[in-house]
Amino acid sequence: MDSEIKEILNARNGLLFCEEELSPVFCKPKLIPLKSVTLEKLEKMQSDAMEMMKKMEESKNKISIEVNFLLSN
Repeated sequence: MDSEIKEILNARNGLLFCEEELSPVFCKPKLIPLKSVTLEKLEKMQSDAMEMMKKMEESKNKISIEVNFLLSN
């Protein structure tokens, strides 16, 4: 027996088709946050610090008003 493999299908004795169609592959859109989590944490820390400073200033002003009132009487 012959150990060679012979090609029996070629352009003369059969139809050859090459159908390769490229089509776009759509994936789920990835939404990126406008602000990073770290930036949001920093902004929250800053706003909390500003709020604490305002409260401290208000309490300081309140105490000085009370002291002035007591001294004037």
